[in-house]
Amino acid sequence: MLLLLLLTSLPACVLTTILRRNVVALLSKPRRVQRLEHVERPGAAIALLWVGHATMLVQIEDRFILTDPVFTETVGGAFSRRLVETGIAVENLPALDLALVSHMHFDHLSLGSLDRLESRLPQLLLPQGGLVYMPRYHFAVDEVKTWQSVERRGLRITAVPVRHEGFRYGADAAWMTTSATGWMLQYRGKTVYFAGDTAYDRKAFLATAARFPQIDVAILPIAPVEPPNFARPSHLDGREALQAFLDLRAKHMVPMHFDTFAHGIDPKGYATRKLREAMQEMGIDEERVHILPIGGQFVLPEAARGEGPQAQLSSPLGSAGAAREGSSRFSSGPAAASVRRTSFPSSPSTPLR
Repeated sequence: MLLLLLLTSLPACVLTTILRRNVVALLSKPRRVQRLEHVERPGAAIALLWVGHATMLVQIEDRFILTDPVFTETVGGAFSRRLVETGIAVENLPALDLALVSHMHFDHLSLGSLDRLESRLPQLLLPQGGLVYMPRYHFAVDEVKTWQSVERRGLRITAVPVRHEGFRYGADAAWMTTSATGWMLQYRGKTVYFAGDTAYDRKAFLATAARFPQIDVAILPIAPVEPPNFARPSHLDGREALQAFLDLRAKHMVPMHFDTFAHGIDPKGYATRKLREAMQEMGIDEERVHILPIGGQFVLPEAARGEGPQAQLSSPLGSAGAAREGSSRFSSGPAAASVRRTSFPSSPSTPLR
């Protein structure tokens, strides 16, 4: 990430602000979060637990997928430290079916995190070209080209186009041009879209919607927002994420990629504030866009899939606390998942490789 910043023509004051925020984070401990005691949701059609940044624990019925798994305390060597601890400890993860990596940047492909997951992970999928950065692991590692699909235990995973850099170090930008992807997850008629990192690309989103006309949930990044000359060529802000959500014709949206690391100059809560402003201006209600705190969970009951935008949000903070953190709606009823307030101890950090 440091190389990406240095290679970008940022004003000195902006670069200084980003560096200062990271230095402050390095001298501080990540903020503790209260974690859900039980993350598996029996009977749910879809459940999404936000671990932090682009890491989501996705449950589709009885299958579990981890996106862009990052559990280390720092990324990019020791340059950028986590502002908030992970929403679940590695040792409390359910049995995983596979993990997905969207691109090669250190805050998305974390080899130190994969070390910790090695005994728990049967398979990892990468975008085309990603294998060159992978050491040997005991789990299977496969590259997937755009529009190509992989099937495992009834899951169908398809690489879909996004607009983002595929390089890892900066010097490899010239030839790492295909190593960024979004992912479509399908299982028993349910569909979840994971964007990874992407700028706004109407053509790509419309092409994806044409091939996958029934997306239940779209997981979309909403930051960094500022500074625009750094952020917009490679990232979505809240308004662009909402437009991508509409382009994809998804039923629900869960935002991610904010308030986890000091990437950009956005203060805490800025990305979600801009998202809410855009929702109001675009007429998109809070029953469709579900803003989670880290450690919070979006649950879509089976009964709600055919009845419009109904869903539950579970937070270890409780309804009031999660509303402060950004949750958009809480429902109750027979299908609602219960809320737990149990906190697990922090897991030790592993240096990033």
